[in-house]
Amino acid sequence: QVQLVESGGGQVQAGSSLRLSCAASGRALKNYAVAWFRRAPGKQRDFVAAVNWSGDDTYFADSVKGRFTISRDNAKNTVYLQMNSLKPDDTAVYYCAATGRALNITPYSNMEYQYDYWGQGTQVTVSS
Repeated sequence: QVQLVESGGGQVQAGSSLRLSCAASGRALKNYAVAWFRRAPGKQRDFVAAVNWSGDDTYFADSVKGRFTISRDNAKNTVYLQMNSLKPDDTAVYYCAATGRALNITPYSNMEYQYDYWGQGTQVTVSS
């Protein structure tokens, strides 16, 4: 099993940038594809981005495409979500999730059921 811990959240103004980190322990992160999801207040949890096990393939929600990037450093057992040009609509709790069942990006990489391991989340608040 793998344990995931998110960090890097905070409160920023619109137009700012943040970088979230998802640190893994228990098992090497190279054995997992990883995704970020987010839950805004009063809304369901939505897909944000995913990266395959090696880091050479990614997938983004339309709402963040061109503003967010996802990357990973398997030597550090960490996945990153770089968020630029933040908007108030990006305010949410951000979760990272991992799956060992599908190491490469598929059309279903945006689905919660693909992921077996979840972190506790980190809050991102963007003010206008």
